[in-house]
Amino acid sequence: MQKNYVLDTNVLLHDPTALVQFDDNIVVIPIYVVEEIDTFKRQQTELGRNAREVSRMLDDFRRQGSLSDGVETPGGGLIKVGFEALDLEQGLLNKHLVDNLIMGVALAVKEQDPERPTVFVTKDTNLRVRADVLGLTAENYEDDNVSITELYPGACEIMVPDELIDELYDDGRLEVDPKRFEPRVSDSSDGNPGARLDRLFDNEYVLLKSAGGSNQTSLGRVKLQESGPVVYPLPRRQRDDVWGVRPRNKEQAFALDALLDDSIDLVTLIGKAGTGKTLMAIAAGLKKVTEEQAYQKLVVSRPIFPMGRDLGYLPGTMEEKLNPWMRPIFDNVEYLMGLTRDEKRAGRGADELIDMGIMEIEPLTYIRGRSIPNQYFIVDEAQNLTPHEIKTILTRLGEGSKIILTGDPYQIDNPYIDSESNGLTYVIDRFKGESIFATITLFKGERSELAELAANLL
Repeated sequence: MQKNYVLDTNVLLHDPTALVQFDDNIVVIPIYVVEEIDTFKRQQTELGRNAREVSRMLDDFRRQGSLSDGVETPGGGLIKVGFEALDLEQGLLNKHLVDNLIMGVALAVKEQDPERPTVFVTKDTNLRVRADVLGLTAENYEDDNVSITELYPGACEIMVPDELIDELYDDGRLEVDPKRFEPRVSDSSDGNPGARLDRLFDNEYVLLKSAGGSNQTSLGRVKLQESGPVVYPLPRRQRDDVWGVRPRNKEQAFALDALLDDSIDLVTLIGKAGTGKTLMAIAAGLKKVTEEQAYQKLVVSRPIFPMGRDLGYLPGTMEEKLNPWMRPIFDNVEYLMGLTRDEKRAGRGADELIDMGIMEIEPLTYIRGRSIPNQYFIVDEAQNLTPHEIKTILTRLGEGSKIILTGDPYQIDNPYIDSESNGLTYVIDRFKGESIFATITLFKGERSELAELAANLL
């Protein structure tokens, strides 16, 4: 049955294409939403760009017909602008608040068109609760949401007979034949879910464990071929230092393999604080740029979102403004450089690598329109980016470049996204199975015993 969908402002600011995402249903945009969108148009931010896109799309529909009567959408539905708002009781709600006026339009649509179900769509949790109290069916906009509990982890554990582990080492490969493997796939005690043999993805990492009771194990990576999935052992380079960094657990070994493999152009590392995401990405980048010279430069960036109260505008040049935001990056670089206290006091640090042209700090604010070829690009704290911002960044990468996205979906400072609607989880869900993509979920913190306890207990 055709439905009426009444959209809140935050839905359109999050995804301007929401106007045409409801197939053959009727989309109603309250006039108060149009007025709110207008207040964002002059902002030089992602919200401002989205607001301008919404205005352009509405203007295109206006040229095709009357928005008060409804204009047909590409999906066969209608898009309308709602003007009439049901007068809410003053004792229940303040009718002068824009949110309540928007809900008033939704209530009016429900009253005027009782034959069709009316759904109020908003990303505001509290507004959904208030709408429910007023008798409105309210839903979250989930076109690009990815369930965090079902997110592809990038690795699994498989129980196999001992002779198959020997075969992997002897032949350098192991064809995944369900008839030779154990019928069950183990569940990892650290939360890494098991995988089914018929659902292995390209570049998925595996821990082969002995089904015979021995302690024999092997780490490998899956490559999909015409004959089916094939497991290849991780190269012995994992035993070597990567700028002084060695893997301390199997997930870190998987991560370093993906970070150092030039055939994988996109790597995502997710995990809680202290799991080594940023440190390993920078160490691998420095190795590829300085020792192997596989890339011209290491480029590092972070989205600028403060934790807690913002300090306001910062004085100085662009580099001086970025310094507080990039301090975590500089700390990791200085750790990898092995600087003593006296050397730090003498002024040595990450600036040396920047002056030598080995490393560059890139503000994401100015990345639109750029082309970035032959560079090792790291975006730290990528969970604070929207799916549209992630798309903008990935489409800047030129020939020969590699990009690393790191972050923790449970630590989001951007008020307009959450753990299921951020760009990092969106990329993982859309790219899984692609031959140029790998993702690793890191579970164990290695920063310190205190940091690990804090991440688990607090």
